[in-house]
Amino acid sequence: MLRDFILGSVKIHILYHASEEPVYGTALMQELARHGYHIGPGTLYPTLHTLEDDGLLQSVRKTVAGRVRRYYTITSKGHKALEEARHAVRELMHEILKETHHE
Repeated sequence: MLRDFILGSVKIHILYHASEEPVYGTALMQELARHGYHIGPGTLYPTLHTLEDDGLLQSVRKTVAGRVRRYYTITSKGHKALEEARHAVRELMHEILKETHHE
């Protein structure tokens, strides 16, 4: 269950960063590691491809320093999914982190 939650969190992070600016794999791995998500290319790239197949991201290929790099940006469907995720995360945090008052 925790692995599924973490993968969901990674997807939300990806959508968020792709909504801020075009992102690519290596930079995303570094950014995710900064947040404590140490995932390798064997997890990240299939996740990016799934998000793209689901219509949440779109990609373009650009040549950078002689290498082809794939940049991902969020789609309108991705923006909607990100807003729904924000709402769900807010609700979850409110529920599980609320303090109990003992008298």
